[in-house]
Amino acid sequence: MKKYFFLLLLPAILLLTRCQEAKKEQTVQFIPQTAIDSVINRVVSNYDEEEIFYVSKGVNQVASLWRASDGTIADFESFCETHYLTDATARQKLFLRLSGNFETIFGHNNMVSLRLKEPVHLSTYEMLDVDEIFAAYEPGSHFTDDFFANKIAFITALNFPNYTLEEKANYAKRWSRIEWGYARIGDMFIARVPAEVNQKVAEALSASDNYISGYNIWVGNLVDDQMQTHFAKDMKLLSHWNLRDELKANYNGGDEGLLKQQMIYEVMLRIISQDIPETVIDNPTLQWNPSSNKVFKDGQEETATPEPDRRYQILLNNFNAMKLVDPYTPEYPTFIQRAFDGGMEISQADVEKAFTDLCSSEQVKKVANLIKKRLGRDLAPFDIWYDGFKARSSLDQDMLTNMTRAKYPNTVAFEKDIPNILMKLGFKPDKAKEIASHITVDPARGSGHAWGASMKGDKAHLRTRIGPEGMDYKGYNIAIHELGHNVEQTISLYFVDYYMLQGVPNTAFTEALAFTFQKRDLELLGFPNRDPNKDAMEALDTFWGAYEIMGVSLVDMAVWKWLYEHPDATAAQLKETVIASAREVWNKYFAAAFGVTDSPILAIYSHMIDNPLYLSNYPVGHLIDFQLDGYLKGKNFADEVLRIYAQGDIIPQCWMKQAVGHEISIKPLLEATTEALAQITN
Repeated sequence: MKKYFFLLLLPAILLLTRCQEAKKEQTVQFIPQTAIDSVINRVVSNYDEEEIFYVSKGVNQVASLWRASDGTIADFESFCETHYLTDATARQKLFLRLSGNFETIFGHNNMVSLRLKEPVHLSTYEMLDVDEIFAAYEPGSHFTDDFFANKIAFITALNFPNYTLEEKANYAKRWSRIEWGYARIGDMFIARVPAEVNQKVAEALSASDNYISGYNIWVGNLVDDQMQTHFAKDMKLLSHWNLRDELKANYNGGDEGLLKQQMIYEVMLRIISQDIPETVIDNPTLQWNPSSNKVFKDGQEETATPEPDRRYQILLNNFNAMKLVDPYTPEYPTFIQRAFDGGMEISQADVEKAFTDLCSSEQVKKVANLIKKRLGRDLAPFDIWYDGFKARSSLDQDMLTNMTRAKYPNTVAFEKDIPNILMKLGFKPDKAKEIASHITVDPARGSGHAWGASMKGDKAHLRTRIGPEGMDYKGYNIAIHELGHNVEQTISLYFVDYYMLQGVPNTAFTEALAFTFQKRDLELLGFPNRDPNKDAMEALDTFWGAYEIMGVSLVDMAVWKWLYEHPDATAAQLKETVIASAREVWNKYFAAAFGVTDSPILAIYSHMIDNPLYLSNYPVGHLIDFQLDGYLKGKNFADEVLRIYAQGDIIPQCWMKQAVGHEISIKPLLEATTEALAQITN
C-alpha cells in the first residue's frame, strides 16, 4: 500500500524537480515531460518506495541530456527501464567498474597531455613553433561526446544522478564513503560540451599560459636616470611571481633595497598599463629605465613602442572561450558559477562577503600602522607584499641562497632529498619513501608548478626553476610550496578508498597544504623558529597575506562580472575596466590604511591572465591553512595530514568540519590577529 501512496506523491516530487530545471535556462528539451512522467511511473511501479527519489532524479537528468540523435522517445523510455539498477549490489558493482575504467582513461589522457606540454614547460627543450600547437592539444576533448554516443554517460547519470550543493550539504551527515563516491560520479555528466568547444578552451588557456611563461623582465638591465644598474647582471624575473618575490627579498636592503623595490613597482605599473616597451620583454640585450620608460642599447636611446594591449586581449580570449561553454552547462550557465558553485563548491557571493569582511575589518589599519612603524617610513602600494613578519626576513638572503645552491645544484638533487624532507616533517621513513616514490622533479621554463597524476602507477610532477648555479633561496621556497601540492596529490590519489573521491574539494585545499609546507622551509634548512612571538608573527603574516590576495581576488571577480555585462568589449575597453576596478578596490579597502589613493597594483597578478578566476582559491587557502595549522599544533603533523587529506573530494565545509571540527571562516584569523597586535607592538 505504501508503494501506491508514493506514486500519488510523484507529481509533487516532479514539480520540485521541474522548478530546479526551470532555473537552468536550457533550450527546448527533446524528451517531453509526459514521457518522463510515464517512464518514472513504470520504473517506480516495479520497485520499493525508497527508489522513487533516485528514479526521478536519474530519469530527469537523462532526459535533460538526451538529444534526437541519441534515439527516439521510445528509445529513451526503453533505455531507462532497461538500465536503471535498483539492486544495491549491482549498483555498487557498476560504480566500481566505471571508476576503474575512468581512472584508466583520465590517467592516460593526463600522461599524454603532460608529455606534449614538456617542450613549453621544461627548460631542457629548444622551443619549436609546433610545440605550442601540441601543447594546446587536449587528448580528452572528445571524451564527453564519445561517452554520450556510446550511452555510458546516460547509464552513469541514470544510476548515479547529480546532487545540488544544497542536497550534498543536507546528506553529508548520513552518507557513507561509497555514497559520496556515487555523488561524485554523478557530477561527471551534467552537461554536453562539444569537443570543438573544449578544444577552443584548451587552445585559449594554452596560449595564455605560453604568454605568461615567457613574460620575463631582465632586471639586471634596468637602469635609473644616471644609467646605473642595481640588480645582478644576469637576473631575469618572471612576472608577476619573481618580481614580487624579489621585491619581498629587499626589505632588509636599506636604501638600496627600497630603490630596487620602487623600480620593480614601476615595472609592474608599466605592465598593468601596457606602457611597457614590447622590445624589453624577455630581451637581455636592451637597457630600460622604467621610470622614464626609455629604452637603450649599449647606452644609446632607441625608439620603442608599447606592448599593444596583448595582456588584456589574452584575458578577453579566455573569457570568449569560456563563454562558448555557457549554453552547454545549464546547471552553471556562466563561468563565474562554474568556478565557484561548481568548482569551488562555495558560492561566489559567500566568497566575496568573506573577503570584503576581512578587508574592511578594524584589524587592517592596525596591522598597517604596525608595518609602518617597523619600516620607519610611510607605506607604499608595494607594501601589500611586506615580508617582515616571516622568520626569514631577519636572515641574509644571500646566505640562504648559497645554502640552497650547494644543497640542490639540480633537479635530481632535490628529488633525491624529498624522502628526507618528508621525514623532517614527521613522516615515518617507510611512508616518506612511499610518497616520494610517486613524485618526480623537472626543470621548469617558468616559475614552476605541481602537476598531479590521475591514476595509480603514474607520478606527480614537481616542476621548478633552477639556474645554472643551482636552486636559489626564492626558488627553493617555491619548490617547497609545490612539494606540498605534490604530497596532497599523492595522498588524495593513493590513500583514498574510492577513485571517484580522489583529490580535494577544490584547489584552495591543495593550496592550504602547500602554504603549510612553505612556511616550514627554513625549519627544513636547519633554522627552526624558536621565537616566543612565533605564533603571533605567523598570525600577522597570514592576515596581511590574506588581505593582499583578497584584494586581488575582488578585482578578478569584478572584472569577470563586467565581462558578462559587456560581452562585446574590446581589449582596450577591458584594460580600462581592469585598471579602474583595481583602483576602485584599492580606494575602498586599501587607501585609508596605506595613505595612498588610486593605485592599480592589484591588477598585476599573472593568474588573472592565464588562470581564469583561480585567484580566489589562494585567500580561501590561507583561511584553511590557518585553521589547519592551529589544529595541527601539538599533534603529529604527518599523521594528521595523512588522515585529513585521505578524506578526498567531499564538499568543502564537510571536509573542513571532519578535518578540524569547524567550517571555513575568517573569524579564527581575525581573533588571532587581534591577540597578535596586543603582543607585537613594534
